[in-house]
Amino acid sequence: MKLPTFEELLRVLTLEEYNTRVVVLGVMALGTAAGLVGTFLLLRKRALTADALSHATLPGIAVAFMVMVAFGSDGKALLGLLLGAFVFGCIGVLGILGIRHTTRLKDDAAIGIVLSVLFGLGLCLLRIATELPSGSAAGLGGFIFGKAASMVASDAITMGVVALAIAFVTAFLRKEWTMLCFDEKFGAVQGWPVISLDVLLMAMVAIVTVIALQSVGLVLAVAMLIIPAASARYWTTKITSMLIAAALIGCLSGWLGAVVSALVPRMPTGPIIVLICGFWFVLSFVAGPNDGLIVRQFARVLLNRRIAMQHIQRAMWELCEGAASTEFSVDEVVHIRSWNTRTVTKLLHRCERKQYANNVSKDQWRLTEKGAATASRVVRNHRLWEVYLITYADIAPTHVDRDADMIEHVLGKELVHKLEALLEQSSIPQSPHPIGAGV
Repeated sequence: MKLPTFEELLRVLTLEEYNTRVVVLGVMALGTAAGLVGTFLLLRKRALTADALSHATLPGIAVAFMVMVAFGSDGKALLGLLLGAFVFGCIGVLGILGIRHTTRLKDDAAIGIVLSVLFGLGLCLLRIATELPSGSAAGLGGFIFGKAASMVASDAITMGVVALAIAFVTAFLRKEWTMLCFDEKFGAVQGWPVISLDVLLMAMVAIVTVIALQSVGLVLAVAMLIIPAASARYWTTKITSMLIAAALIGCLSGWLGAVVSALVPRMPTGPIIVLICGFWFVLSFVAGPNDGLIVRQFARVLLNRRIAMQHIQRAMWELCEGAASTEFSVDEVVHIRSWNTRTVTKLLHRCERKQYANNVSKDQWRLTEKGAATASRVVRNHRLWEVYLITYADIAPTHVDRDADMIEHVLGKELVHKLEALLEQSSIPQSPHPIGAGV
């Protein structure tokens, strides 16, 4: 494969060529609109709804073609084909909502029914359309995988207008759609038009799906709606920030996909856009600050280190509690925690760096005053949780220790105060040191 020259790269980036300019601007508008609508679709837990709607547009394309041929046209008017796709997309929306609200079937079953039935109908109608004596059905199959290279200025303008309209509607109904995504029953109790809001959201999904047919096709339209929103979810937890991030990721994916397709001969635009969307998702999944893989693993390492430190502090306190001396040996800690000597020694040296314990001799250690204060809080949290499990979970006192070990490290301040009141009434021995928040 021949690499593009600097002049070719500059010509594509500056949008000198008409076709490149049309395709780039069109797919950028599509990516923006898809990111905005896809955010609510993802939060609504209806990711596959876009897949069902995209497949539902196929019979609409075939029917629109046959209707235009019947009226003497060649059946290739793009506006008519997209209108037919939109009508059947709305039929798909109403079918999904009708099944969901009138039967006991869940969203996944409704989506599966609508997707399979309408796509099967579309394939049958497409076969009939290709056998019509008049009209030319060649090229209708391009809507399945997209044909961005054939876009004209009117297509790009349509996508831009739709993107602006969706941005306006999203800004106007952001609060209502957020409520619909997170607490639909609360909105219904408050008298909000939940069904109307749901229908409007699905109509927006249908519109974006229809305009995506020209660039990425009905098979890949779901990727433009879901992947930018799913990627943005790893960067923020606020709905407004997520909408902006999803729109930017969709827009940037469209731009890069169109640029790569223009620079590499015979490279389809739609699949390249989807692959770039997938790249952004992988990047977000790995490096995203909101529950990304690196952040999650780092937090897990820190939690494990904190748990190990609290366990060794608890062991030191229990060895010294009630004893005449604050000294203990490594073997005693190994016995009480069932750890190996190397692990215990490593943790004790970490305690020494934090001034929780002092190394008296090779195997003999002493608990410091600072270490006694922190260790007593750890032990108290453990005993507080034991009281909670015995009182509310009805767990036998002989079996409660392991369950307390699993949860004591994440006790919150409010829960600690509530458990302290129970501890005052229990027979479990209390620590002379006051409990500290956040331990």
